[in-house]
Amino acid sequence: MRIERRALLGAFLATPFLARPFVGPARAQAPAGPTPILMVHGNGDHAALWLTTLWRFEANGWPRDRLMAVNMPDPLARANDAVPQAHRSSSAEQTERLAAFVAELRARTGAPRVALIGNSRGGYPIRDFVVHQGGAPQVSHAITCGTPNRGVFDWEFNEGSEFNARSPFLQRLNGGASDVVEGTAFLTLRSDNDLFAQPDGRFVGRPGTPTGITQDGPALRGATNILLPGLDHREIAYHWRAFREQFRFIAGREPTTLTVPPEARPVLNGLVTNLVAGGATNRPVAGAVVEVFRTDPVTGARIGEALHRRETGPDGAWGPVTVQSDWTLEIMLAAPGHPIAHYFRSPFPRSTDVLHLRPPAPLVEADRAAGCLVRLTRPRGYFSWPRDVVLLDGREVAERREGVASLALAQLRLPADRVGTPIPGLFNEERVTGRLTHLAENRISFLEMTW
Repeated sequence: MRIERRALLGAFLATPFLARPFVGPARAQAPAGPTPILMVHGNGDHAALWLTTLWRFEANGWPRDRLMAVNMPDPLARANDAVPQAHRSSSAEQTERLAAFVAELRARTGAPRVALIGNSRGGYPIRDFVVHQGGAPQVSHAITCGTPNRGVFDWEFNEGSEFNARSPFLQRLNGGASDVVEGTAFLTLRSDNDLFAQPDGRFVGRPGTPTGITQDGPALRGATNILLPGLDHREIAYHWRAFREQFRFIAGREPTTLTVPPEARPVLNGLVTNLVAGGATNRPVAGAVVEVFRTDPVTGARIGEALHRRETGPDGAWGPVTVQSDWTLEIMLAAPGHPIAHYFRSPFPRSTDVLHLRPPAPLVEADRAAGCLVRLTRPRGYFSWPRDVVLLDGREVAERREGVASLALAQLRLPADRVGTPIPGLFNEERVTGRLTHLAENRISFLEMTW
């Protein structure tokens, strides 16, 4: 349900919903309750990546209406920040969007200030808004997670890229005596396993070329800087260890639980958003059909008729559907111009309205000769060896690579005589079993890991 890694890396080299209008000023008196929290995803991503983080805050007493994970409409950075590019956004546009979201959350809750959490590129507009655009009086806490605050590379080429330490944008963000501002508490979370904080350029297309960046790149002067060893570029925002630090920093106490207690009857909803040439947008797709089925957790076979079927309208919404917290599911997505995706998922313990779906990219020639195609994906983190156990159809995935975690998708091509048979996937303690579909019918099976 997300773009492939090559598109994300290309964006670095080249470089909840759509922004809604300001709905009025924040009320003078905020109702009692914890600080509202707004979460910003990274480059090419969408709000669905905050799914488990939202659940964990809810499990620790945060009211659902004081939590907001947003979709940036065009989440990919431009190749050159100063040059308009279709389906991509500038750093200034990201900051403007964030300011509108902050105003919306303050107006909705009546709170004078909110807390902000950003993953990767999502930390850039947070820094810009709070420190350089006068947003500090509206923000009590600012947390950046794996944000390449000193850039992904420091090179004489690609100087216009938002991720170049020499870019005008990062020169401005990092040009002061401090990276923080009085009155707003700043926290950074970083790791020694972050593929975008590496001294060698192999993860941004230039192996053997020094990047000029180290694992200290995400740190900020004047902030509380915490190193969480072993976590990868996405886990540094979405893992339970990252959640613990986020919660402690905002709440001033330890969380009561790091697990997610189930609701009896979760309600699921989200948007169908678009996949375009060169990347993805979070703009809604009309005319997509979504069907939801309960499945047998052992065989992946459907149990009964569809629980839900809906064709999306202009807003892209595909739900809601009510399920049980112990049900495994198949979510089928048929979007115009794309292969039909069959997403097999482990149980959803709690309700969500950010279960956003993206159609898969058109098939490449190498895939067309197969009878079946299955992809094992992990949106909230990468696979890392030897740290993780990653099995597809009972065997180690062919994409296994030692060292820095840099792979979030593995796939397997199988003959047509496997159509309709179970296909298991395992990531550590999470297991998802799906069914193989017929590639000749333009269908792809996905085993998507939630955790």
